[in-house]
Amino acid sequence: MTKYSKKAQEKIETVMHEFKAGTLKSGKNGKGGKVKSRKQAVAIGISEAKQAGLKVPSK
Repeated sequence: MTKYSKKAQEKIETVMHEFKAGTLKSGKNGKGGKVKSRKQAVAIGISEAKQAGLKVPSK
C-alpha cells in the first residue's frame, strides 16, 4: 500500500490546523469563502501537497 510522504503529512496537518482555527479558505486566493467541511479541508491539504510535488497516493 502506498503511503504519504512525511512532508505531505506535515502539509495536510498544517491545513487541518488552519481549518480548526477557522482561517482556511477555499478556491483560488481564498475567494470561495471559509471551509466548513472536514472532508473539504483534507482534500485541500492533499491537493496542496500534490501541487508541491510531494508523494501522495492516487485515489
